[in-house]
Amino acid sequence: MSISLSSDFASAVPEMAVAWEAAPVAEPALLVLNEPLAKELGLDPAWLRADGLPFLVGNEAPGVAQAYAGHQFGGYSPRLGDGRALLLGELRHADGRLRDLHLKGSGRTPFARGGDGLAAVGPMLREYILSEAMHALGVPTTRSLAVVSTGAVVQREEPLAGAVLARVAGSHLRVGSFQYARNTGDHDLLRRLADHAVARHHPGSTYLEMFVQVVAAQASLVARWMLVGFIHGVMNTDNMTISGETIDYGPCAFMEAYDPTTVYSSIDHRGRYAYGNQPIVASWNLARLAEALLPLFAADEDQAVALAMEALGTFEGHFERAWMDGMQAKLGVSADVQLVQDLLALLHANHVDFTSFFHRLAAAARGSAEPARSLFLDLAGIDAWLSRWRALGPDADAMERTNPVYVPRNHLVEEALAAGASGDLSPLSRLLDVVTSPYVERPGLEHYATPAPQDFTATYQTFCGT
Repeated sequence: MSISLSSDFASAVPEMAVAWEAAPVAEPALLVLNEPLAKELGLDPAWLRADGLPFLVGNEAPGVAQAYAGHQFGGYSPRLGDGRALLLGELRHADGRLRDLHLKGSGRTPFARGGDGLAAVGPMLREYILSEAMHALGVPTTRSLAVVSTGAVVQREEPLAGAVLARVAGSHLRVGSFQYARNTGDHDLLRRLADHAVARHHPGSTYLEMFVQVVAAQASLVARWMLVGFIHGVMNTDNMTISGETIDYGPCAFMEAYDPTTVYSSIDHRGRYAYGNQPIVASWNLARLAEALLPLFAADEDQAVALAMEALGTFEGHFERAWMDGMQAKLGVSADVQLVQDLLALLHANHVDFTSFFHRLAAAARGSAEPARSLFLDLAGIDAWLSRWRALGPDADAMERTNPVYVPRNHLVEEALAAGASGDLSPLSRLLDVVTSPYVERPGLEHYATPAPQDFTATYQTFCGT
């Protein structure tokens, strides 16, 4: 099969694209393939499963390692980049727009910073599960095309089987990409990078208009995360995309009992990226993007700052609208802020599972309140809230279209990854089948809608470095 990959990024900003070859993989073995996505990209699934395996691990043609900078947990690193990843190029999607084809775990690059450039099977399967579940939930995200075993041993705390993830994105342009370009002091490079971003994501926009649209997209994205209980876990500026897509599924997880302070990342000791902090961090990251783009907003610095501040000031409004629109859909009513806040306070005080409650609430809209009510210890409190809510005439059908039955429960993800790393992919296949049809309740799948045992949740941690 002949593959036509363009190289728009590398052509636009060659200073930020280091030509590099993936580590050779002698015996690639396919673990999972996203056939619908392959077809959307004009790729033949049958070819990918056989002769196309070298293509999926980057052994058919060289790619480029992308340069970027980033604030990581608030500390600035001027040179990060794709340390174990390669952009193979861009493919034309069925919708007519370009998509990046990008590898993770494809070997060391000049940005590796001492790492081995490799990835293990478990973390690559994790990104596959989480990103495809997020896509099914309607959350903008990078997509997973395939995970291929390399046959190599990856040395971590113990020897692990190696793998390469092939993923797809609107682009891999990040806030950190613009920080890198600005840090070089080369305004022509910054301008060319911005021109590339405008052409790719916001054709016809000025630089300021592009920034305004990125602010809106990120506000909407974070609201959508929170409406499904998703915690990113590593919201560094190098993990915030210009496209408004979720990227990097390392220390991410789904919140179970509602608590704004929930953190699962093993290294987020101060809760910087806790569930409830995500809007604040997103706004902070966008301020860093504004700083990088200032020379393009206006020749006069004071004027540029004023324009940037005005644009940044729209974040809160965009987020609050997206959040309230989403909560009203979840509740099936035109709720006011107080009704939502009172519900969240009850969920928090009673340690109620976020996903289970909203799923069960549809039954309450049809007159059967006990499934939702039984989740609470404070029965008087929830009864009073339900009475206020029912008076607004909730739409149960709309609620069922909005509230998922199934999300990637953390314990089920870990079970599937452990089995997959041992060569048993059947739990992974079953979990993928469930979470990629999240709104359809099916008999016999109650296990997938059940929260983790308390002893699991109390000690659960996720880790960087997927």
